[in-house]
This record gives sequence, C-alpha cells and structure tokens, in this order.
Amino acid sequence: STALTSGATHVLQWGVQNGVQPHPEFQNVLQHTALGGTQMRVGIPTEIKVQEFRVGITPAGVHALKEAGHTVLVQKGAGLGSMITDEEYVAAGAQMVATAKECWDCDMVVKVKEPLAPEYDLFHEGLILYTYLHLAPEPALTKALLEKKVIGIAYETVQFDNGFLPLLAPMSEVAGRMATQVGAQMLTKIEGGMGLLMGGTAGVQAAHVVILGAGTVGLSAAKVAMGMGARVTILDSNLFRLRQIDDLFGGRIQTLASNAFNIAAATKDADLLVGSVLIPGALTPKLVTEAMVKTMKPGSAIVDVAIDQGGCIEPTAKHGATYHDKPTFKYPVNGGEVVCYSVGNMPGAVARTSTFTLTNATMPYMVDLANKGWKKACQDDKALARGINTYDGKVYFKGVSDALGYELHCTCDILK
Repeated sequence: STALTSGATHVLQWGVQNGVQPHPEFQNVLQHTALGGTQMRVGIPTEIKVQEFRVGITPAGVHALKEAGHTVLVQKGAGLGSMITDEEYVAAGAQMVATAKECWDCDMVVKVKEPLAPEYDLFHEGLILYTYLHLAPEPALTKALLEKKVIGIAYETVQFDNGFLPLLAPMSEVAGRMATQVGAQMLTKIEGGMGLLMGGTAGVQAAHVVILGAGTVGLSAAKVAMGMGARVTILDSNLFRLRQIDDLFGGRIQTLASNAFNIAAATKDADLLVGSVLIPGALTPKLVTEAMVKTMKPGSAIVDVAIDQGGCIEPTAKHGATYHDKPTFKYPVNGGEVVCYSVGNMPGAVARTSTFTLTNATMPYMVDLANKGWKKACQDDKALARGINTYDGKVYFKGVSDALGYELHCTCDILK
C-alpha cells in the first residue's frame, strides 16, 4: 500500500507540474490513494428473507463510495422493494450485477438483515459483513461466520459511551410506531380481536396499551398510541427514564417500575401488550410468562417487537418469529384467544421509509470502513469498535458469547 500511495502522489504531482488533469473517473481514486486510503469493492446483494423489501444502500451511499474511489456492485433489482430502480443506482456510479455471488465476492458486503442459510456458503475469509446480525439467537449463523473467519460488524451493537445505539435507533423508531398501528388492527373483530377502537368514542372507554420498555421502541409506540387516543402505561426498570417520560408527557402516560408484580397486573389489564425490551446484542429476558398471558382478556393482542433477539413475552418467544405473509397466531386463554404478532423484520413492511431512515445512519460508518479499512476505522471510533461481533474465528461480543457458549475475546487485542 505504501507503493500505491507513493505512486498516486507522484501521478498527481506530475499532472499539476505539466498542466495535465487525470480523467474525472480516476481523479478521486488517485486523491484517495495518495492520502493512504484503501480501495474496496463493496457488494450489495438483494435481501432474501421472506417479504424483506429493504436494501442496504441508497444511490446517495453509492455516490459517496464512488467519490471516495471505491467500486460498488449492486445486485439487479435489489432496490425495487424500496422503490429504487437499477437506473438510479447506475446514475450514482454503481455496477449492476446479475447474481448475489458477485456481490459476496467483494471486500465488504452491506446488508440489512442477517444472512440466511443459503448465503453461508458465499462467506469468505476476511470478508467485512456490515449488517444487522442478531447473533445471540442464531447459533448456525454464528458458527458459519466463525468457520469462514468473517469480520462481522453488527449494526445493533454499535454503541456510544452513553449507551445510545445509533444504528438500531432508526429501525426501533419505525418498529415502535408500527407496533401500535399493527396492534390497533389486531384489536378489530375481523383480525380476531375483541372489536375495540383504540381511541374509544365519546362515552366509551379507550383501549389500554401496555408497553414493556421505555427505550426508542417503547417511546415511539407510546407516542402513536397517545395520538390515537388510547390509555397508555409504560414499564421500565430505569426510574430516571420514567421520570423523563412523565415530564415529557405531563403525566398523561402512566409510568410503572418494572418488576414481576407490576408486569403481571399490567398484563392482565392490557388490551394491547407491546414488548419492547432490549439488552444490546444479547438474548432478551422473558419478562411476561405464559401464566401472565393466560390472565389476559379474550380478544386482546400482543406485539413482541423484541422477537429478533428472542422475544420478551414467553408465548411469542416459544412460537418464534412470524412473517409478513402470516404475521399472527392465536394463543388460548380462558374463554377465548389472544392475537399474537411476532414478525422479526417489522420495518420491512414500510421498506422505502425504513431504507432511507436506516442508511442515513449507517452510511457514514460504511464510508469510514471502506476508506480506512475495518481496523483503522474501529481504532478511530469506539462506538464502531463495539459493533465487532466476530473476527478470525472468534467472538468479540459478550451477549453472543454468553448466549451461545463461545469464549469471549477482547477487541483491545486486535485494535492495538
């Protein structure tokens, strides 16, 4: 790379001295290389999860990478689910390719959702995989990443010193808002609910929405529920956060300390129960037991947003993730059933909004990874370094090692 840097610098200097400008297509490449940067091939395969319509990059991201001297390969049709055409990618500087393999053969692959089994054989040693991974409940995926020595950088564990999760927050906001919308529909009679209008009417009580967790998902769900006129109760173990919500909404949201007694009482009274508990990168604790759910009213509804980390409500966790083509199942309670929704990629249903919201947050890190290489980018940014889940056949994130029994290694050893 030293020779490349020196050579690029020499070419630029010669051009200035002789009044010759490089072709515009190579100008940025030469300047980037002269500064000691890397040149990467970045692949964007089509998402293959059932009814997943998001895509890992927008034309703006392609343009940013191209301007920095990188090559971007986008699988044909990858953006159509988000209403982004191949022509838009080409105009931004991408090369369109026919197969996913061509994308996976690149130095870095940028996705939205965790790879599925058909993609495991496309992994190769030294690949930088930048996407949501959610490895704690995914032993087979974790094993494949380790066996192929993939550098797995997970959106969901990139974390600031104050605990904020900048790459998880955008989709948490979408999922939280959707949770209330979906729940309102589930409460209708045609969906198996009790036939309840969220906001009630004059003289008729509104629905009671109970939200477990006061993070980004929970707060987003609460905002929409309040806007629909529902009665809202939110539970969290962080009393400081509950005070913030109480102040923000002027006491219009009922806040409760999260403990087994309060969760049981709130669950019993809920018309809609939203699970939005998160421990970054780790399996979600099952805070609502089957016994608690059995006390719910027939025709009430559950939305477990935490299902992609294992779920925080026991019946949905045991059932597992559902898909957009069949998003709900019924759970028997005394005298009837509760309607349960546990789609693992909720934001995929509003793909265009989700794609642009997500890539606004992921793009700066993506460009850094390409420009500097993964190691230098992580050395320069502690938040990004926390995103490292796998490297050289080893696990570097505690939540994954705890859940799956792998030895935990420290990023301090590889980022010296």
